[in-house]
Amino acid sequence: MEMIAIVDLGVGNLANVRKALKGVITSDPYEIEKAEKIVLPGVGNFGAVMERLHPLKDVILEGIKEGKPFLGICLGLQLLFEESEESPGSRGLEVFKGKVVKLKGVRVPHIGWNQVWIRKDCPLFRGIKSGSYFYFVHSYHVVPQDEDIIVATTDYGLDFVSAVCKDNVFAVQFHPEKSSRNGLKLLENFRRL
Repeated sequence: MEMIAIVDLGVGNLANVRKALKGVITSDPYEIEKAEKIVLPGVGNFGAVMERLHPLKDVILEGIKEGKPFLGICLGLQLLFEESEESPGSRGLEVFKGKVVKLKGVRVPHIGWNQVWIRKDCPLFRGIKSGSYFYFVHSYHVVPQDEDIIVATTDYGLDFVSAVCKDNVFAVQFHPEKSSRNGLKLLENFRRL
């Protein structure tokens, strides 16, 4: 069976992600390097988590460059961008151009179930209806420079990007592992890529 590496940054409960994906929770660069797929779940502060991620940065970027399917979850989506208002001066993985900004004019953090509107075809959302509910916990959202990577948006008093996809890189702002049937379906779709 193929190996899915779930990157362990010492923050967040990864057990549900592991259960859904049958992956291996690891912070070992060698294990991440030999994995067929990479998942980066994240909770916490952009800069602090990026610091923890630093020793694994090259092996993750190499995997993405090699075309391995990659899934970023929550902060794992935000870390794919260049920078965040949460941690000025801290650089992200810079896979995508754009930045991460605070949700403005609404109550933060945005916690709870919300609808995800699918804007374009993406294998991650196969068999999932546009307008399906997913579970969110976040105070920041991504603003991609390239609008072509936007797959889904969510309305929380403002429209924000809730999923992106380009080639082998997929990322979602919500927590599929906490999103009941739709979330399990999405993780299953990723497993089958």
